[in-house]
Amino acid sequence: MKTPGLSYNSRKALIVNIGETAGTEIAELMAQMASEIEELRRSKVNVTRIVPNTSDSANNIAEEPI
Repeated sequence: MKTPGLSYNSRKALIVNIGETAGTEIAELMAQMASEIEELRRSKVNVTRIVPNTSDSANNIAEEPI
């Protein structure tokens, strides 16, 4: 799987404008964040309620003949 990150040109522009150390650090941080976001998207779980409404079930029980 391809590691998400900045293109060569974007990384180079950062390095030229803010310096090699800071540009590299920001580019690596952005790549890590993109990777974590992708992992969260892959592991996202939809939650479905399976417990019935308690007020409805209480009324049904009280209405049953004895």
